[in-house]
Amino acid sequence: MLGFSACGVARAERLDDEAGRLDRWLDEGRHGEMNYMERRRYLRVDPSALAEGAKSVIVVACNYYSDKRQAADAPVVSKYAYGNDYHQVIKAKLNRLLAFIRGERSEAGGRAFVDSAPVLEKAWAQRSGIGRLGKNGNVIIDGQGSFHFLAELIVTIELEYDAPAASNCGACTRCMSACPTGAITEPYVVDARKCLAYLTVEYRGELPEELRRSFAGRMFGCDICQDVCPHNIRFARANREPEFAPSPELLNKTKDEWNALDEEEFDRMFAKSAVMRAGYDGLKRTLRFLSGEEGGDSERKTILNK
Repeated sequence: MLGFSACGVARAERLDDEAGRLDRWLDEGRHGEMNYMERRRYLRVDPSALAEGAKSVIVVACNYYSDKRQAADAPVVSKYAYGNDYHQVIKAKLNRLLAFIRGERSEAGGRAFVDSAPVLEKAWAQRSGIGRLGKNGNVIIDGQGSFHFLAELIVTIELEYDAPAASNCGACTRCMSACPTGAITEPYVVDARKCLAYLTVEYRGELPEELRRSFAGRMFGCDICQDVCPHNIRFARANREPEFAPSPELLNKTKDEWNALDEEEFDRMFAKSAVMRAGYDGLKRTLRFLSGEEGGDSERKTILNK
């Protein structure tokens, strides 16, 4: 009824092992300018700090993969931003789930989290049995791949808990080899400062000249490490969520039309989109950066065929 691709339940407890890895990642500065991650790191490892009386963490996955493609010469928008903002879409679904739980267990309290709060969603996905962590840092769901949003419902009642998923994705390193900037510095470790998703969405400064050719036409986000993953090549299927359907305008807009985008058109096109995270100024900065790129389309094809 709610359209989730997978659901698992884990006991709400402090993430001690994950806390150590998070501390090392932050202390090494791999989070770039995402200072909010450092300020609230203690919240990320303790569900009871987010929801008083937490007993269980319900984790859900929602498929966002699309088999639609943009115009051949267009700067690339990541598939997760094709449709309406997933934060609002999924949170509404989680609130419906919480209402159902309260109808069955009136004593239940809870709080929904969709990416915008300090929750280690990938750790909870693994602990709840939904999927294993890939070397690119994305959660791989067996038989479905990794093109999924993750979200959590932390509740104050005990439930039946699922067994954790496998802790790694095996010997494959295709995502590491395909990353054009070398952002996956070692298995399961991503340096945001080199990641095209971070640079085009979160980063507010001038883009690094030495990475210009590595952008391979990416304007907002990056799917390269997922596109080459064997699990996605074999199992990814188009989502059936109407809210995530891409608009014909986004798919058909040409490179010249993107470069001519003004703020009024941006606000109209992306009023309900995750692209708002970059903002008009951020998107135009990246478009200006890409305008000096040579061979973007051919390089993109080379990367995806590795």
